[in-house]
Amino acid sequence: MLIVVNVFALLCVILYSLKKITSLAVVTGSVTWFVLMISFWFVMPGMVYKRNATFKDEFTMEFKDEGFSLGNDRGSKAWPWKALSTFLETPNFFHLYFDSRSFFLVPKNGFSNSDEIFQLRQLLKAKVRK
Repeated sequence: MLIVVNVFALLCVILYSLKKITSLAVVTGSVTWFVLMISFWFVMPGMVYKRNATFKDEFTMEFKDEGFSLGNDRGSKAWPWKALSTFLETPNFFHLYFDSRSFFLVPKNGFSNSDEIFQLRQLLKAKVRK
């Protein structure tokens, strides 16, 4: 949907520059684009996050030689390292992939210091195949 809206906006500008449509059509298209972008970027995520209790919980993760676990005050779940298919490190997150469609994002700002990030990086390299 996002691609269609952006292609529509570009098409409006091209058609206006070729004098095929009026300025009112461009303004209408621009307002439509603006409203849809605001709803995709702010309104819809806000509605999902407010409604879902999962986003209000505090989570803890533990990384050990035998595997890793995720928990909150209601319970926890542990996985062995072989459950992960691969991992990816970006500037702000570790992406732990179970398969091509399911993964965990582990935020780096949850670590108390850069030494813990380095230790996790080394553990992932040793335990998860790439």
